[in-house]
Amino acid sequence: MTSRTTTLTQEREKLERFPDYPPRDDMQNWIHLYEPSVITSLAIHYADEPDVTVASEVPVTLTSPVREDARIPDLMFVRGGDRKLMEEQRGYVIDRQVKAPDFVLEVASPTTGRADYTDKRTDYERFGIGEYWRFDPSGGEYHDAALAGDRLVDGVYEPIAIENLGEGRLRGYSEALGLYVCWEEGMLRFFDPRTERYLSSHEEDAGRLDEERAGRMAAESRAEQERAERLAAESCAERERAERLAAESRAADAEARAAELDDELRRMRGE
Repeated sequence: MTSRTTTLTQEREKLERFPDYPPRDDMQNWIHLYEPSVITSLAIHYADEPDVTVASEVPVTLTSPVREDARIPDLMFVRGGDRKLMEEQRGYVIDRQVKAPDFVLEVASPTTGRADYTDKRTDYERFGIGEYWRFDPSGGEYHDAALAGDRLVDGVYEPIAIENLGEGRLRGYSEALGLYVCWEEGMLRFFDPRTERYLSSHEEDAGRLDEERAGRMAAESRAEQERAERLAAESCAERERAERLAAESRAADAEARAAELDDELRRMRGE
């Protein structure tokens, strides 16, 4: 990667760059990828692997940034790609990157649904992309299935087994990610079999932060109460000490006064 980056810097102006693409005409990615922080949760999950890139709507093509040839997956995962080169070309050119993305996913929409499981599947297979997943929040109205995945085997896509867990839950295992891709009542989730936990959504992160904040406030309240009780106990102990010292002082004064009277009586008696 270092050598490619060096070459990139030297030949920056010679790079072919992708054209500007118009934005999507629907809100599917915002609803199912951005708002629930799916991309962020994946990026955090692989934070310890610096050669991993998780990206959304990055143009991908096989040999050159030709508009008709490029595909723009909703979600892309690549291990070992040259991120600097991708940024410079404003897209992912497979022959320049030396390898294809390991995983791409398309979110179904009314306008792109059919192309996702027909033309795009053919192109991603031709590009040599390791896994191609399709997620349809409608449950199969726009795609040929609510959740589907293909894995490249000897240059040909073979379907990945999808488990029906019941209660509106489907999942399939992604070898590229080491995670289960899940359809959960129309929501895209990723499940880690090692920790047996889902990657957190934005809502869950917010809920956890609220719980942590509430827990912290409760702990601070308990600490303040304990401090108040400790101060009260110290005040009580100090008051008791003062009273004891005062009593001892009064006793000492009384004893001294008695001794003075006794001395006075002895003098009066001539003793």
